[in-house]
Amino acid sequence: MKQRFRVGGMRCAACSAHVEKSVSALPGVQEVQVNLLAGSMAVQYDETVCSAQTIVHAVEEGGYTAAPEDGSRPAAAAPGAQAADGLHEMKRRIAVSAVFLIILMYFSMGPMIGLPLPGFVSGTEHAFALALVQMLLTLPIVVVNRKYYSNGFKTLLHRAPTMDALIAVGSGAALVYGVYALFQIGYACAAGDMETVHRYAHDLYFESAGMILTLVTLGKFFEARAKRKTGEAIAALMDLRPQTANVLRGGQEVSIPVEDVRVGDLVVVRGGQSVPVDGTLAEGSAFLDESAITGESMPVGKHPGDSVIGATVVKSGYFVMKAARVGDDTTLSQIIRLVEEAGASKAPIAKLADKVAGVFVPIVMGIALLTAVVWLVYGETPSFALTRAIAVLVISCPCALGLATPVAIMVGTGVGAKNGVLFQSAEALENLHHVDCVILDKTGTVTEGRTVVTDVKSFGVAPDDLLSLALSLETRSDHPLADAIVRYARERNVLERTVTDFEMLEGQGVRAKVDGVPCMAGNRRMLLAGGLALPRSAQQMGENLAAAGKTPLYFAANRQVVGIFAVADVLKPSSRAAVEALQNLHIEVTLLTGDNRATAESIAAELGIDHVAAEVLPQDKERVVREKQAQGKKVAMIGDGINDAPALARADVGIAIGAGTDVAISSADVVLMKSDLMDAVDAIRLSRQTMRNIRQNLFWAFFYNCIGIPIAAGVLWLPLHIGLSPMIGAAAMSLSSVCVVSNALRLKFFQGTPRPETRKGDYIVMPKEAANMKKVIKIEGMMCEHCVAHVKKALEALPGVEAAVDLQSGTATVQAAALPADEQLRAAVEQAGYQVAGLS
Repeated sequence: MKQRFRVGGMRCAACSAHVEKSVSALPGVQEVQVNLLAGSMAVQYDETVCSAQTIVHAVEEGGYTAAPEDGSRPAAAAPGAQAADGLHEMKRRIAVSAVFLIILMYFSMGPMIGLPLPGFVSGTEHAFALALVQMLLTLPIVVVNRKYYSNGFKTLLHRAPTMDALIAVGSGAALVYGVYALFQIGYACAAGDMETVHRYAHDLYFESAGMILTLVTLGKFFEARAKRKTGEAIAALMDLRPQTANVLRGGQEVSIPVEDVRVGDLVVVRGGQSVPVDGTLAEGSAFLDESAITGESMPVGKHPGDSVIGATVVKSGYFVMKAARVGDDTTLSQIIRLVEEAGASKAPIAKLADKVAGVFVPIVMGIALLTAVVWLVYGETPSFALTRAIAVLVISCPCALGLATPVAIMVGTGVGAKNGVLFQSAEALENLHHVDCVILDKTGTVTEGRTVVTDVKSFGVAPDDLLSLALSLETRSDHPLADAIVRYARERNVLERTVTDFEMLEGQGVRAKVDGVPCMAGNRRMLLAGGLALPRSAQQMGENLAAAGKTPLYFAANRQVVGIFAVADVLKPSSRAAVEALQNLHIEVTLLTGDNRATAESIAAELGIDHVAAEVLPQDKERVVREKQAQGKKVAMIGDGINDAPALARADVGIAIGAGTDVAISSADVVLMKSDLMDAVDAIRLSRQTMRNIRQNLFWAFFYNCIGIPIAAGVLWLPLHIGLSPMIGAAAMSLSSVCVVSNALRLKFFQGTPRPETRKGDYIVMPKEAANMKKVIKIEGMMCEHCVAHVKKALEALPGVEAAVDLQSGTATVQAAALPADEQLRAAVEQAGYQVAGLS
């Protein structure tokens, strides 16, 4: 069983390492992933041996709090949630600390810069009063920041010291020494020993204790505020969730919370509303903005039978949908869960930081103790030795080390989700930057995945007459190539003729009488079987089209060839540019297809790909991946996530290209929601930038400690007389954490690869809704859904017109490749019994 827990009290990498170690030691626990940034833990365990309560107890024994997540609030709602939730409380602590610290600094440091002190604390004879005032001013700072002491000493008692232990010991030592100096001053004053009074009056460290606590809290505030920004992408996704849904119950439309929608419910959605759940259109039509989910910038037309994704927005239209996936099963919920899990998981590079953090704090405490002993042995005063030891403690907090990897992973996966690229785990994000070979499946990956008409040539007839003949013949065929021709003809609004004696010939084509004239359509074999002569020009054209990887279909009327249609699964607009971009990243690209070699090589040449694996059966695709890996390549396989599942699983990184289907999400390491190959380029670029960011963070975290600890210990004191005060150390420690988080936030400025512009002569398949003309009709007199149905039927009776009618706004949105005249639209509505108030 795998279960998530919320963990409280973790403040540094040593904390998360100790929690992970405590839970891993439990019998039955198979895997533990602790996320310092999100304050969460995922545990894979055997229910027969271990329980959630046992896990919680183990965490609490280590000095932290834990509770199983009940699903009521996703942990991903706000990565770094604990820091964000405590911002208000931290502001209060900073305000109180700052007020008392300013006054404290006036009494402790004022005379050094010429500021006068009140008479009752001025002079050596009043040194005890001055020391007492400083202690009283420090106490409020200690009280409001007591968390460092309670958490720090608790972890010391559990023999697992953390960052709070360093703060507690460092500031506590300064505080205790100050109290000791206070008593020494009192004893010396009573004995009249002014020399001792003077010496200890300069050894008060109350201001150091107050400054350490204040600066550390201020640094934590900036760190928490910066960490909160790392979860903006996930928070934006969660904000897309609609709160209510309009459902048909007992013939009545009722509004219910979206959590109460059940599979099979009929849900009503109108223009301007968000789709509450995933489902299928049962009635009506609309244009949906899917940009937030798939990244597709253009509104997408939806008709009965089409699937719709929850959280997409209806730009225009009205429909009734049947709920198919609800609650945690919706595409949006899956995306949120994927991004959350990717951010919570650990990249292999993070293991180095974890190992170091697990022993870092004890080593630092040992160095601090050794520093004090060495300086005392060398002959320095206890005050000097204590100052050096405290400086070592406060400058060495491992916050930066613990944040170096998780913040970059969280931001990287969030940026990917925002751009339609979903990483299943941090490991996938890291592995992708090693890839030096990409294998591309052809159908649906570099091509559109459906056949379209690419070329039309007529012989002795008008082009519109040829289109009309083709529509009349092919509309009765169920062949995929026929669908392409029918779509092409209908988009051009041609008329369909009367067809009789229709007959399909397996493997050849169709024949029938069109307006009484014998006609046929099919391949060259059909023409030869029918005894028709093929003109040399038509024969040459057909051969050229076939050589280009297209399928020529011949049309004949009254035993004469009248036209040729070329049908092909054309390249996506961005495929050529994506291949070029991959090659520019020094990645070898291989085209993988089951097509014959001639077609495969033609497509590869058009894409600029040198390596081709053709005539490969689906079950053999995995073998091709293995062969590349045997050559020492790090392979990314890009496919549709369904028939490519074995190859995707075998590859070092499997990338599924295809609008978030269940199979794609479950079979790949990375999912491209927009089905755009250029997003694979962006995924690799983002992976490389994220890993570079992590290395930068780790370098500076290690470099900071390697430089800061020796200086704090005093290695520059003897040769250069340069030391590092505890106050400066506390400021430097806080600044290092803020710098690491800020560096990771630079990933938010990641820009996707520019998409290619359309050049003259390029063949690009435009979505139907993008190519069509559109018009909005304002209609008066519609009272119910029956009226909507009447108006819709009347408008769609016009040639090529599709209509989306909205009762609430009293409008009908019509579209077609070539819209009828306004008079025809007006007449259709009025003949249905309604009035047109305007057209726009």
